Amino acid sequence: MENADKWFAIVNPVAGSGRGLADWPQISKLLRDNHIVPEYAFTERKYHAIELAVEAVNNGFRKLIVVGGDGTIHEAVNGLFIQKAVPTQDVLLSVIAVGTGNDWIRMFGIPRKYSEAIRAIVEGHSFLQDVGMISYYQSSYRQTRYMANVAGVGFDAAVNRRYNHLKEEGKRGKWLYLWSTLKAIMRYNSTGVKVYVDDQLVVNDLVYSATIGIGKYNGGGMLQTPDAVADDGLFDLTVIRRMNPLQVLYNFKVLFNGRIYRLHSTSLNRGRKIHIESSPEIAIEVDGEALGYSPFEFEVIDRAVRVVVSEKFMREEAARLQAVSAAGTETSLQTGNTPTVRS
Repeated sequence: MENADKWFAIVNPVAGSGRGLADWPQISKLLRDNHIVPEYAFTERKYHAIELAVEAVNNGFRKLIVVGGDGTIHEAVNGLFIQKAVPTQDVLLSVIAVGTGNDWIRMFGIPRKYSEAIRAIVEGHSFLQDVGMISYYQSSYRQTRYMANVAGVGFDAAVNRRYNHLKEEGKRGKWLYLWSTLKAIMRYNSTGVKVYVDDQLVVNDLVYSATIGIGKYNGGGMLQTPDAVADDGLFDLTVIRRMNPLQVLYNFKVLFNGRIYRLHSTSLNRGRKIHIESSPEIAIEVDGEALGYSPFEFEVIDRAVRVVVSEKFMREEAARLQAVSAAGTETSLQTGNTPTVRS
């Protein structure tokens, strides 16, 4: 297959308030300087990255570079599941981040500096990460989407929708997400929610927020699933029960410092399947993308996508696996996710 060893870049020109377009000449030169000369295409509309990923794989490409943010990564991963030419694990996905939140790259230690992100691609350390399959309702129809990082239900989704609405109005700026968060804190009300993990009822209460993680980070650096492991075959589920605006503001820092489980209103569960229902219905965001409404179904797909990660991440992962193995627990090191290098 003549394109199998070639790279294809999916470039989102509007990512990062236009940095995707403005910085592509610089990124392209850095790639060429490192002997990577990809074919590429710019996204032209929402969900176009899905189409481009499908077309690239169908045309024989097995190495993709996403030049964009979390939303572009989300679309590319969904494209990998739509195409049927090869198993999803046969495509190597790499990221040069030009987005705003850039939460996916935090998980895998990919630097934001372009030259260092490209160095990670050249070094070729790869990792098979889990993916979440999610069903939800939109306009009374059941829809399915795939999750590369984190999904948020309730408050998280309210913040995301306000943020996206402001962006659609043409507003930009470093503090836009924080402003959206503060506005949502003052206006969002907890909702009656039932949560089932692996068919067991774990929550039946007024819920402020539920976060479901393959990865650790969301919302531009928040740590709402700080202990998530991207290849353990489990979702981390963080549920925050009813809180008032003053309580949220007082405890706001724990959303970022990894100490969220110190809140008495917060619980952690892990499982392969999650079902969430509510009255009234509540919204969901997935990888920063506003989708539909409850009820929701989540299911883990084990080690479904091969991604380029940093050398630092692989060192940390090896240390984690060694510690888990020493504790006598089955690890992903024993089941195939050893440090790998691809040219």
